[in-house]
Amino acid sequence: MTQVLTPYTDAAASDDILNNTKVWLERAVIGLNLCPFAKSVFVKKQVRYALTAATTADQLLAELEHELTLLAETDPAELDTTLLIHPQAMTDFLDYHFFLGEVEALLRNLEFDGIFQIASLHPQYEFAGSAPDDIANFTNRSPYPTLHLLRESSIDRAVAAFPDAADIFERNIETMEGLGHAGWKKLWLV
Repeated sequence: MTQVLTPYTDAAASDDILNNTKVWLERAVIGLNLCPFAKSVFVKKQVRYALTAATTADQLLAELEHELTLLAETDPAELDTTLLIHPQAMTDFLDYHFFLGEVEALLRNLEFDGIFQIASLHPQYEFAGSAPDDIANFTNRSPYPTLHLLRESSIDRAVAAFPDAADIFERNIETMEGLGHAGWKKLWLV
């Protein structure tokens, strides 16, 4: 696969970050069925893990443009979705939250609006109006700040195949409330 624009030079750190992200994807996203569409692309190995050492918003936007272009130019059967992992950029959730406006503007400027969607994931993710330790926030908490690039066509197919797609958000909150903080912590002890 094509390299990121700003690669990690520390191979051990890179391996740890990628491993932690894959474990989170397997145990939380797929294991708890937080995204019922994730398992099929994971099993088919159609997920790209793009780890960048970007440290600024501008560097991260350049990486995002690079990844969106790569996704647009690649057959979905080979590459369906990308996790753009950026552990050194937008580490503060409030900065990240405001940065998402720039992400949406980039999608429009590249004329990818309606072709791709970006899901936001962050270790400090907090839904508006929730307390920082609200377990519902953990539905969007990843080990590192991550932009999830999704194809709209794949989302449409998945929604058509999943009859109650509109209920996923509520079901995820119920799952997290049933799990609780103690159950969440146990996921990582395996």
